[in-house]
Amino acid sequence: MFVRRVFGRMLLAAAKSEPSATGAANARAAYNPLEEFFEADRSQDEDKPVVYGRSWKASELRLKSWDDLHKLWYVLLKEKNMLMTQRQMLQSQNLKFLNPERIPKYVRKSMCRIKHVLTERAIEEPDPRRSAEMKRMINAL
Repeated sequence: MFVRRVFGRMLLAAAKSEPSATGAANARAAYNPLEEFFEADRSQDEDKPVVYGRSWKASELRLKSWDDLHKLWYVLLKEKNMLMTQRQMLQSQNLKFLNPERIPKYVRKSMCRIKHVLTERAIEEPDPRRSAEMKRMINAL
């Protein structure tokens, strides 16, 4: 655990301090993919509460196409990973994770509802082979 924490901090520090030689590379260096795992606009010292969105309703998800639900699933997965990474980082530094209810209340609930809507579509599928294939894919999520 200690090795993972130290290695993670070193990796993040190295990613933030990596210099670049050209102007185009500077623009690219400003965007670091590792920073997507952390909320950039939030500091621990702010006293005002931050209002976040709500979970998706099943009725809203039923109106979405298969591709839209697929994209939304990965957006939610990325958000879940970001929140869990941030929670782990703050716990390792003995700091409080603000709004811990965001993971189960908004992200996981929306992901469960997406699976529910996709399962409904798989059940309604008239072709039994395609229905079984869809159910296997949904259960693998």
